Amino acid sequence: MKLLAIKINSSHEIEDGLTYFLQEELQAKGIEVRKRSDFIDQGKLHDSTLVELDDIEDLPEDMELTAYFDEDCDKDKLIRNIESKIYTMKSYGLDAGRVSISTKYIADEDWNTVWQQYYHVIDFSRHLAIVPEWENYHPAFEDQKLIFLDPGLAFGTGGHTTTQLVLLALERAMIKPMDVMDIGTGSGILAIAASKLGAKSVLATDISDEAVSAAKENIKLNGVNNIEVHKANLLKDTDQKFDLILANILAEILLDLIPDLDSHLNQAGQVIFSGIDYLQLPKIQSKLEEYGFEIKMKMRENRWIGILIARKGN
Repeated sequence: MKLLAIKINSSHEIEDGLTYFLQEELQAKGIEVRKRSDFIDQGKLHDSTLVELDDIEDLPEDMELTAYFDEDCDKDKLIRNIESKIYTMKSYGLDAGRVSISTKYIADEDWNTVWQQYYHVIDFSRHLAIVPEWENYHPAFEDQKLIFLDPGLAFGTGGHTTTQLVLLALERAMIKPMDVMDIGTGSGILAIAASKLGAKSVLATDISDEAVSAAKENIKLNGVNNIEVHKANLLKDTDQKFDLILANILAEILLDLIPDLDSHLNQAGQVIFSGIDYLQLPKIQSKLEEYGFEIKMKMRENRWIGILIARKGN
């Protein structure tokens, strides 16, 4: 069996949006990302010696993202959809850089483990660390919570800025045991973090069958038993109410989510949104206000915004 590999060279600014689109909309079987900055950072891990970039084969100008699909997928249609999405992201003000797209067919081998040498522990905060299952890590503090991940086909490794903004807000919001929902769970990292930070229960959902499977495997890896994982579309498939709702997804999808928040939040409930480019924040804020919500806390790293939301007056 072979796989169709579609390689996209572009700017790292569109990594999060493009990754989500490829996984959730186009149902990619897996994604591999190589960034020039990864190799530079790797050379600085232990001393001041830089990696010799000239010695690295096919080093990307900025970012190289390869998405893998079944061999019988319509290659031309996939490329048209990707080009259209990149054009849309550019219209939001994102810098896509110099874009090129190429394709090839490869043997379905153990290609998804090749990049493990570039994935290491993310010592995220005093309270959380994200640890690939193949690495040994000894926390500096006994009560630091470890999130073990086998990112498999790259449904989320914790390295994305948008994910880390949610984790920051989650540490702020999780001041007591809560019922939590994680929308678009991917690898399950946010659901697992919520569980380990003291959630009473967590409902994790995704529209991708592959993501649901990946999340279940990572939940099992972490030995937590208070997370349910279901295939679902946003809040349309549940009538439950929650103390905290997490959504790290594209801003245009967050806009569709806002009208359903009120009926799914407990009285003092809060919401954490991420995946918002700073140019899109006014649209998000306006729609939140339209439906009776306000931003309580805002975090920004580079272009990306994460926000903590509550009902007006709460």
